[in-house]
Amino acid sequence: MTTVTIETNDTVDVEREALLSFLAQQREFLLTTLEGLDQEQATQRTTASALNLAGLVKHVSATERGWTRFIEDGPEEVDYEAPETHEHHENTFRLVGEESLESVLADYAETARATEEYVRSLPNLEVAHKLPDAPWFPADASWTAREVLLHLLRETAQHCGHADIIRESLDGQKTMG
Repeated sequence: MTTVTIETNDTVDVEREALLSFLAQQREFLLTTLEGLDQEQATQRTTASALNLAGLVKHVSATERGWTRFIEDGPEEVDYEAPETHEHHENTFRLVGEESLESVLADYAETARATEEYVRSLPNLEVAHKLPDAPWFPADASWTAREVLLHLLRETAQHCGHADIIRESLDGQKTMG
């Protein structure tokens, strides 16, 4: 077993780097499910759900950008009951218009780069905002940047599991094992 010792000083934020490292690892797991696929395969539904691999990457990228904006600016006012809100959310799971697998992957890489740059620029992970008024959040709850990063880890990992099932259903390929 190899032990890695990280020296801490004023310029090294071990917690921040650990969170970003785990998030990067989950991103790589998600991207592994697309290896060797063309756009037709990456957008194919292989289960009873409407999910597909390209759509999952697009969704995770949009989610990450949204939560990064939350850390920076606080919650957006959203009418969660509005049909256009529902349609917008559904469109984060599928390619629309001129979007392609290539453009979704490029956007995901740019989103990852921007998130990491922004998180590294924060003076600390204690910056907090009240969560948006939404049925799935407790009233008047707040999240710190740390809690947002943990949520992004959970969200990405959850969709990695979805992606594993979709890929295995497509051609038997497994991400791990």
